[in-house]
Amino acid sequence: MSQKQENSSFLFKILPLVFVGLSVPLSTFFWIGNIALNKLGVFTNVYDEDPTHITPFRWLISFMLPLALMVVGYRRKGVNKSGALLGFVMAVILTIANLGFLICLAGFFFSSTYATKYKSKHKEKLEEDHKEGGQRNWLQALCNAGMATQLALLYLLDCGSGERPIDFNELYRCSWLQIAVMSAFACSNGDTWASELGTVMARGDPYLITTRKRVPRGTNGGVSMPGLVVSFLGGQLIGVVFFLSICYFADMNTISRDVPQWPLIFVGGIAGLFGSLVDSLLGATLQYSGIDQNGHIVERPGKGVRNIAGRRILDNHSVNLISSIITGIVMPSIAKHFWNFFT
Repeated sequence: MSQKQENSSFLFKILPLVFVGLSVPLSTFFWIGNIALNKLGVFTNVYDEDPTHITPFRWLISFMLPLALMVVGYRRKGVNKSGALLGFVMAVILTIANLGFLICLAGFFFSSTYATKYKSKHKEKLEEDHKEGGQRNWLQALCNAGMATQLALLYLLDCGSGERPIDFNELYRCSWLQIAVMSAFACSNGDTWASELGTVMARGDPYLITTRKRVPRGTNGGVSMPGLVVSFLGGQLIGVVFFLSICYFADMNTISRDVPQWPLIFVGGIAGLFGSLVDSLLGATLQYSGIDQNGHIVERPGKGVRNIAGRRILDNHSVNLISSIITGIVMPSIAKHFWNFFT
C-alpha cells in the first residue's frame, strides 16, 4: 500500500472518532440555531399552535445514528468513502425529519447490499461493470436516496420534525410526504432486488418489457416473473419497517383509532413493483444495452458490440433517479385510495 493510500485509510479510520467528539457541541449549536429560526417563524408546525422545537437529544441522535450507519456500511464494503460521506449527510437530514425515514434508508441499504453480493461471481460473467461487493459511490447514493432526502426536507419544512401516523383526512400533507419518502425508498429497493436477485433466480432469459422478446440476462428493460415477485417483496420490506416505525414512534392519539396503518405494508410492495416497472420501461427505451464479444452486457456502443435494446440517452444512474422521482410523486395518490377504502 502506498503512503498516500495509508494516509487516506488512516484519515477515514479516525473520522468517526472526530464526529463522535464533535457530535455534542454540533448538536447544541444546531439546537440553538433551531430556536433562533423558530423565533423567526421558519420551522413552524402547521398542525400545532406552537412552533416545533428540535430538542438537543434529537440533534444528537441525528448525528450518532447516521454515523453508526455510515461506519457499519463502509466496513462491510456496502459503500466507498464518497458514498459513505454523502450517505451520512442525507441520513442526518432524514433522521431530523422523521426516524422512520432513517429506518427506511437502513432497510434499503442493508437489504440491497446483501442482494448485490448474492452470487456476485455469477453476475461478473454477465455484466461488464459489475463490482464485487457492490460498493456504492456518492453518485449511486444520490440517485437512490436523493429524491427521498429532498422529500424529507419538504416534510421538515412543512410538518416539522417528528413522527406522525398516516391519516389523509386530518394530516393530509404529512401523510402525503411520508408515503412519498417511503415509496421512493421502496422503488430503489424493489428495483435493486429485481436486478440483483431476479437476474440469478430466473431459470430462463428475461423478456424485454416493450417487445416481450427474449433478451440476455442483465439487459436493461428485461423482466421475469421472479424479478417482478422480488421487486414487490423488496418494496414490501420497506413498507414493513416504516409501518413498525410508525407503530413504535408516532403518537397514535392524534388520529382516530379507525384509521389503520397496516396498508403501508401493501403500499410499499406496490411502490417496489411500480418503481421496478418504470425503471424497466425507461431502461428498455432510453438506456443502451448491447452485448460485446465476451458475452458481457454493456451500456455503450463500440467495436464488436451488438445492440440489443434502447438508445444511449440515459445511463443507469439517471434511470434510477427518474424512477424514484416518478414513484415518489405517484404513489401518495394511489395510497390515498387505499386509506379511503379501509376507513
